[in-house]
This record gives sequence, C-alpha cells and structure tokens, in this order.
Amino acid sequence: MLLPRFALHRPAAIADALAMLAEHGEDASPYAGGTELLLAMKHRVLRYAHLVDLKRVPGLAGVRVAGDTLVIGALATHRALERDPLVVRHLPAYAAMTAQIANVRVRAAGTLGGNLAFAEPHADPPALLAALDARVTVAGVDGTREHTMDEFVVGPFETRRAPGEILTHVTVPLVAGRRAAYVRFGHLERPTIGVAAVLTLDADGRTVRRARIRVGSVGGRPAAAVAAEQALTGVDAAAVPDVSRDAGRRAADEVPVDADLRGAEDYKRHLVGVFVERALRQAVA
Repeated sequence: MLLPRFALHRPAAIADALAMLAEHGEDASPYAGGTELLLAMKHRVLRYAHLVDLKRVPGLAGVRVAGDTLVIGALATHRALERDPLVVRHLPAYAAMTAQIANVRVRAAGTLGGNLAFAEPHADPPALLAALDARVTVAGVDGTREHTMDEFVVGPFETRRAPGEILTHVTVPLVAGRRAAYVRFGHLERPTIGVAAVLTLDADGRTVRRARIRVGSVGGRPAAAVAAEQALTGVDAAAVPDVSRDAGRRAADEVPVDADLRGAEDYKRHLVGVFVERALRQAVA
C-alpha cells in the first residue's frame, strides 16, 4: 500500500513551523521520525495533505541539564536517549527502558516527542516519565504551555496538545535518593504491560519518603496505583521486597484495565500484580 500524496514543508525555525501549521489547519501535521504517522497515513487511518518536517528546526533536539532538571528535546531519538551520557547518568532506568522500545529501526528514527504526541496506548515512555514527574512543553502561535506527563495523555491517541501546536521538550526533575525501574512484558514489539516504579528515599537512604507507580498499556493511558504508593510510603527500604507483593495486589485491584486482543481483564489484572511486584524489587535492589 502506497502513501497518499502530500506536500512536505521544511521550516528552519519554530515560528515558521507554527505558521505553516496554522496556515494549513487540519490538513497539516508536524512530522519528525514518522514511525507512527507515516504508517497511519499508509493505512488511511490518518489523512494529511501537508507534513511540516521539524528535523531542521534548531533547539528541538539534544539533552541538557538546567539547574535541577534534565531537559530532553522532542526530536531526540530513542536510540540517542539510550546512549546519551546525561540520560545514562541521571536516568539509568529510562536509558534501559529505551533500549527495549520496538526494534532497532524504530529506535533509530522514532523520536520521544512523536511517541508522546501520538499517544499510542501500548507505548513505553509515558508510564516511566509520569512516574518520574516529567513535564511536557508545547508551543503554539499564542505561546507555550506546560503539562504534567500525568495529565498530558488524555486517552488512546489523544493528548492535551491542541491542533497546530508542537511538542518542544520534556523536563524531568533530578531528585536525590531516587531509585527507579521499568519492567515490561509484550508481544510483537509492543508492551502488553509496562510498570514504572520510582521510590524516593530519605536523606539517610533507609526509608521510602515517596513512591510513584504508573502502569501503562493495560488501559487507555498510564494509571497511578495510589493505594500501592500509600502502602509503601514510610516503609524501611530494606523491607520493600517484603511488602511488594501486597503492593502488587493493591495495584491489581485499583488500576483500570481494558480487555483487548492482548488479554482479558482478569489476565491483565494478574499481570499488574506480578509486574508491580517485580518493578518494586528491581527499583530497590
């Protein structure tokens, strides 16, 4: 099946890109790696007469530290993030997660911004970024807006990015005493479940001061396991493996799941319990 005809625009500045998107309205889409967009267009799920190529726009790629945050450009590819020394140093769990995304071709071409903007429900980055308290910045002709990762993805293939806006970068706070892990199970390159566990320990490293657990791919968007988080708060770090199974059970009872081709509801709830336990054990190890 061939791609439908479209015009490819190559702006050299973000203002030009936004102007092009505004000019062509619903007939235009931002374009970066194209691993999701072009496939959807090829199968006639999406139709755009104009694609605005962002790859030549300066300032949308790369990784840098700004104060106590890590700033990740939207055009950073998964492969680049897997190997980036700042990501490996400050967010090793994210670097490890990125190495599992899809396949080598997708990791080499696909971008973080494209992954988040497309909001495919069976994707890896959203759950871990949400557990890490990441924030997403989008730019439009009227200025920029910022959303927490938790609120950015609204549902399957739906985000808070308005038509004509461009996702520019993601910021992740750098927190002392933070331990994180991401575990997944999948079929045919997409996760059936992905669980992110982030534990922040107190100054002496002995007690869990804060827990963040996000479960992705079992529903329309990453879900918080609040009851499991509360069960872990104040627990001795050395005791986390002992309480991880109970936390998994709480998460399995709480997290919304949708039955689909990857499994029935009871099967997915079983997976939630198992993988929350594994993520917690891995995070504290």
